[in-house]
Amino acid sequence: MTVDRTLVRLILAIAVLNAAHTIDHVIRGDFHWPLDGQSIGFILIITSIYLVMAMGLRLSRRGIVGPLFWTIIGGAGVLFGWLSHFSPFTDQPVPVIYAAYHGAIGGTAAVACLMLLMTCVVAATIYSAYLWYGQRKMLLARSVSG
Repeated sequence: MTVDRTLVRLILAIAVLNAAHTIDHVIRGDFHWPLDGQSIGFILIITSIYLVMAMGLRLSRRGIVGPLFWTIIGGAGVLFGWLSHFSPFTDQPVPVIYAAYHGAIGGTAAVACLMLLMTCVVAATIYSAYLWYGQRKMLLARSVSG
């Protein structure tokens, strides 16, 4: 089974932008050395994100999971991003990210990276839902005609 190329490109873009956003977190001091509870939590979250994406791509190639999987994962990613940076409950909203750099270039780059990351996650989620709906519609049509 082939995986939709556009969806794969969106997932790869998410991986790259997430790496850049992770670097932003490190620059802003969210990763402490020696390791403490916050740093271990940070490492576990980042590792889990990449593990789910890698396993999802592998399972997609084998035809075990499809667009519904990516719709669910994408929805979880949108929720996680919103809770982490846009909700009223976060300690790291966009203005805090921008201000952490004490300059327009670094702050703008960090915020732009976050916005691009979230845009890609939303786009991948919507696109995978579209693919899932198309597959579902095709399966229903086959079952009615056959």
